[in-house]
Amino acid sequence: MSDIFQEIDEDLRRDRYAKLWAQYRWHLIVLLVAVIVGVSGYTGWRQYQLSQREAEGVRFAAALDLEHEGNDKAAADAFAGLAASAGGGHVVLAKFEEAALKARGGDVPGALALYDQISSDSSLDPQYRDAATLLYARYALDQGDAAALVDRLKPLTDGANPWHAVALEFTALAQLKSGDKDGARQSYQRLAGDQTAPSGAHTRATQMLSGLGQ
Repeated sequence: MSDIFQEIDEDLRRDRYAKLWAQYRWHLIVLLVAVIVGVSGYTGWRQYQLSQREAEGVRFAAALDLEHEGNDKAAADAFAGLAASAGGGHVVLAKFEEAALKARGGDVPGALALYDQISSDSSLDPQYRDAATLLYARYALDQGDAAALVDRLKPLTDGANPWHAVALEFTALAQLKSGDKDGARQSYQRLAGDQTAPSGAHTRATQMLSGLGQ
């Protein structure tokens, strides 16, 4: 008798499964297709991104080769094209290279514009932005508003910033250029007393303080 009940139970179970399959089979098929398409699409997108990064790396290396060969104009154009079309880290690196080539070639306003663009891009890592600010200061010292440059460098002079020693030195130079000798003296005093600053910065700060009468 138990065999009969077992067979009946199995028949009822198969019948229940058949009804469920008949009712929901298209839902399950659509879901399965969606999962397959989603996985395939994600995999394809990842492969596409990888191939794009590889292609950008090749273009970046080719631009560096042009720079090493002394063909600065072609290298700058190559970096500009890469910055306009690339993604990820290659964009900011290409902009840094392009700006350096412009500065070296005498196009300081063009270099300053690029450094300003990098430093004001909130999507970038703060270290990239701070480095761009310092490079901007390096070339802006010879032109532009020295007092405005002091204000621009102020956030970087905080002792917690890894660039603070360089920022202090640029700040002092900008203060001297604007005629603020007292401000420059204070900046050099901070730098001379900063035990974390490079030894070269200590030496220059001490020499400048001596020249300023302290």
